[in-house]
Amino acid sequence: MPVNTQAGEPRRPPFDAEAARRLREALGMTPAHVAYGIWAAYGIRIQPATVASWESGESAPTEAELTALAGALWCAPGDLLGAPGTLREYRLALGLAPDALALTIGMDLAAYERLEAGGKWSGNDRQAAALAGALKLPLPALLRFTGRDGKLTELLTSAATTRWQAYVRPVGKLVPLPKERIQQVLQELHTDYQAAMTATLNWGGGDGTEESGRAGRAFLDGVLAEFWARLGA
Repeated sequence: MPVNTQAGEPRRPPFDAEAARRLREALGMTPAHVAYGIWAAYGIRIQPATVASWESGESAPTEAELTALAGALWCAPGDLLGAPGTLREYRLALGLAPDALALTIGMDLAAYERLEAGGKWSGNDRQAAALAGALKLPLPALLRFTGRDGKLTELLTSAATTRWQAYVRPVGKLVPLPKERIQQVLQELHTDYQAAMTATLNWGGGDGTEESGRAGRAFLDGVLAEFWARLGA
């Protein structure tokens, strides 16, 4: 579970307390054994009570402590985290340091750290591909981290509301999947949007046009998530 920290404290990754306890018990270790292992291998002095606090969810390890804890428990850092949602969490799950990842993708460390802090993507397509490969990013996450999900949403909105055929190629430039698969999903989105609009216009009573507008807006608000769901991404 993510733990809020006071201002000035090290940023703490989202931590799966139950997984840490389960892994420790499977190894037949006590919190004291874990604390000693962290000190012996990584030079980080912590108390057994701190390990117990992590496992109870009362606190969470820092990034350095997480790496050391994973080493003491003979697991990957990702085994101690929940499902990653941010760029930093994807990096932590693989136990990569920011400078090592920046070097791998050919990006200045400061630029990468700004990106991880929520800044705008400033890299090129080659760097985006390297980032996806290094962090094993699913396609939706890659587009979100590189700031291209907004453009994709615009294209999907236009495909649903106008002629979907005209948007197969533009969408394909952002989503490197077979053309036939993209065609199928865009056609489905267009058909379902038009069906939702028609259905509300045919409802009896009230202002059908107003209802249709609401149904259309609701559909388009979720068009990006629906696109990924239909692709199975």
